Amino acid sequence: MRACTALIAAVAAIFLLPAANSSAANGLSASFTKVSDWGSGFEGKITVTNGGSTALSTWTVEFDMPAGSQITSSWDATRTASGQHYTFTPPSWAGPLAVGASASFGFNGSPGNFGGIQNCRLNGDSCTSGPSNPGAPSIPGSPSVTSTSNSSISLSWGTSSGTVTGYRVYEGTTVRATVTDTSATISGLGTCQSHTYTIAAYNSLGESGKSSPVTGTTTGCPQPVGGRGAPYLYMGWGNPPNPQTVMNATGVKWFTMAFILSGGGCSPAWDGNRPLQGSADATAIQQIRAAGGDIVPSFGGWSGNKLGPNCQTPEALAGAYQQVINAYNLKAIDIDIENTDEFENGGVQDRILTALRIVKQNNPGIQTIVTFGTTTSGPNFYGNRLIDQARALNANIDVFTIMPFDFGSSNIGADTQNASEGLKNKLKSTFGWTDAQAYAHMGISGMNGLSDQQELTTTQTWTQIRDYAKSRGLGRLAFWSVNRDRGCPGGGVVANCSGIAQPDWEFSRITAGF
Repeated sequence: MRACTALIAAVAAIFLLPAANSSAANGLSASFTKVSDWGSGFEGKITVTNGGSTALSTWTVEFDMPAGSQITSSWDATRTASGQHYTFTPPSWAGPLAVGASASFGFNGSPGNFGGIQNCRLNGDSCTSGPSNPGAPSIPGSPSVTSTSNSSISLSWGTSSGTVTGYRVYEGTTVRATVTDTSATISGLGTCQSHTYTIAAYNSLGESGKSSPVTGTTTGCPQPVGGRGAPYLYMGWGNPPNPQTVMNATGVKWFTMAFILSGGGCSPAWDGNRPLQGSADATAIQQIRAAGGDIVPSFGGWSGNKLGPNCQTPEALAGAYQQVINAYNLKAIDIDIENTDEFENGGVQDRILTALRIVKQNNPGIQTIVTFGTTTSGPNFYGNRLIDQARALNANIDVFTIMPFDFGSSNIGADTQNASEGLKNKLKSTFGWTDAQAYAHMGISGMNGLSDQQELTTTQTWTQIRDYAKSRGLGRLAFWSVNRDRGCPGGGVVANCSGIAQPDWEFSRITAGF
């Protein structure tokens, strides 16, 4: 779980693990980063890098925490502990670590203000490789990314001790640059690509061990047209608030408006019965835009008579979507694909995806979003099918948004991150995207307070989820719903409050920071 960064002064101090007399020939290393320290606690990260010549089937990182310190939560790894000794292994969804690749996991602990972890071992050996030859320079200082462009990543790093002839910049086992100074620019890269580099110093006697890794991403990643942080607002349910009240109190600018259903056959209407014009929904849209915001209408949802099954062809369904686009001059639309009538119906899935392809062709620049349920480890069978068919049908979906709740979670923050990483891996394997590209095509839509299954998302947890989404560059963050963004501790799962103690509109305020 990530710490509440609204309450801390972020610290980006990186602590290299001490060199040891381990074999550098295997090329494996692990480095510790203290991401944040707020006195009473801290956030740390370990990055495991495979600089060897073969894929790493698994890894084990173990280390000791100083006396009086402890780790309280972690993510992206499986954790066990014995006193001050902690052991981490890959999560269940992780595959082999390829040559040149890195894997990171994070953890929170207390208190802060400690110097670093102790006695770190990676697969039983030292976490940091030492010099491969006597007389070779020491390991260079931690590299950092100094600038990026659409086709280049610039790096700098600390000097090595000893006699240094020059430095080699590695990507995996491949040398990308050789320089005599402590900086380099790697050019000729593609847009929106992530690359991980390590640095080694060399002289006539040999080469040092490799530095801790650093990852940079070239610019040019696709950016959403709008609605990155857009909580759901439902004008037909749950004592809907005046949207300007929420906007003025929180700074949130976009809302996802629920729900467009069938008003009879293939004709769209709010909730299936309120017209596109002259309704409370149309009034809310006017108020939002008058205050400098905008909206994303959501088609579908869990219940009701939906357009997907009622419109008999993709062309007819695209026409229904187009009526709503024209009515409000939209920049984005969200298709909330749920239940057996749409999500678990292959024919309707394909109809929706084909209709969205038509919408993209007829409305250059519009953003299309699909929202669907998930397991704690990523998309289920129907979610994987939806993604596979989006590629097969060339639907050109901008954002795949998962709803990580209602699966009986006891730790919604960790399960949300695990589900998101599972989605990222699926998008990478299906579309051939980099991490950065996959994250940019992803969204999270949570449920504030108590969910239908009594899962608990506190404002602190939602802050952590937001910070995870923001740090990864996700394309969308939403929650269900603004109507429920009011405190009522012990109130249960109801339409007009969250069921927990909270300031009114606090989840919206947190989302505005995305």
